[in-house]
Amino acid sequence: MVQVKTASSVMDALLKDSPDIKLPAPGALIEGTVIAVWKNKILVDLDGVATGIISGQEACDSSKTLKTVKEGDTISAYILEEENEEGLAVLSLRKASQQRTWDKFVGAHEQDESITVMPNEANKGGLLLNMDGIKGFIPVSQLAPLHYPRVNGADSSQILTRLQKLVGVPLLVKIINLDKEGGKLILSERAAEEEARQKSLGKLEVGQKIKGKISGIVNFGIFVTFEGLEGLVHISEIAWGHVKDPNEYGKLGNEVEVLVIGKEKDKISLSMKRLVPDPWIEAAKKYQVGTVISGIINRITPFGAFVQLEYSINGLIHVSEISDQNVADPSEKLKVGDKITAKIIAIDPDEHRVGLSIKSLEEKVKGEEKPAKKSKEKKAEEKDESEEKPKKTVKKTKKTVKE
Repeated sequence: MVQVKTASSVMDALLKDSPDIKLPAPGALIEGTVIAVWKNKILVDLDGVATGIISGQEACDSSKTLKTVKEGDTISAYILEEENEEGLAVLSLRKASQQRTWDKFVGAHEQDESITVMPNEANKGGLLLNMDGIKGFIPVSQLAPLHYPRVNGADSSQILTRLQKLVGVPLLVKIINLDKEGGKLILSERAAEEEARQKSLGKLEVGQKIKGKISGIVNFGIFVTFEGLEGLVHISEIAWGHVKDPNEYGKLGNEVEVLVIGKEKDKISLSMKRLVPDPWIEAAKKYQVGTVISGIINRITPFGAFVQLEYSINGLIHVSEISDQNVADPSEKLKVGDKITAKIIAIDPDEHRVGLSIKSLEEKVKGEEKPAKKSKEKKAEEKDESEEKPKKTVKKTKKTVKE
């Protein structure tokens, strides 16, 4: 008996012999072609295997929205459900974008590569980021020297002000911690610059002149960044004269030229004053012990008063040299702005010190007055004697005549 195959039996045979065609499991990415766009929905053809639907907030990602997607576009979507009640695969553009971003971060972390990010918020502890729903954090300690908020006393309000200026600024970072389950990243700008920093540090030599930018100004000095490195110009190396406030010698971001005077591991010591001639070299020729000078009191301390002899040159009148009388507090006798005359009693150009004395001038004046006084008394005595002697002579003469 001849078997007659019907169309349905042929189809059943083909389906039986063919492999099962299934969509990837939920959580996977799949590509498809847009076949329809409605007000809040997108229909997608998934290679003829199935039709997917994207709706609501799932129809937006970092680059695409309902307004930009059109029929015929090829898009990548994230599978939320294989099939809903209507027989459609439930898809998400938003989740697909997050997954691509996350995959990029995982790859960068595994390959130890740097990525560029842009902070969108700041708090006292660091900078916050949100990239396709993935949260990132750059702690203050992980900022590069140029961006590290160096402030006096670690004032939290000043730190926050400095950090807020970095919001919206592209930063090159490395991922130092990745929490896949929590969808969180810890990032480091310092780590991204570490290789370049070590190269720069290896080339740096003591005695080298460099140009950099002021990255921080504190009570004890000025921080300067250059080629990924940061060094400190201590307050004693800012200028040859007394520096009261480092803020008077620059502002954040200013370009400055400095001299490398020390390098110990990561600690770099810099100087600004050593790039200009030392005024004390000429001072040693000009000022000698015994010279009487005039100057203005510009600072008073418990141990004495400083006198400005010329720019960058100050002399000290020790409290014991202010007066021949006992002085407990220099401010009782002297005030800032007073113009005084004093004698140089010591000078040490190497240590940049000039010792002055007002007391020695007072003693000199008194010493000159005493001999003058004695001289007048002596003259008075001689005058008395000269007046008395003639009288005696006259008396004797009269007596002689009488006799």
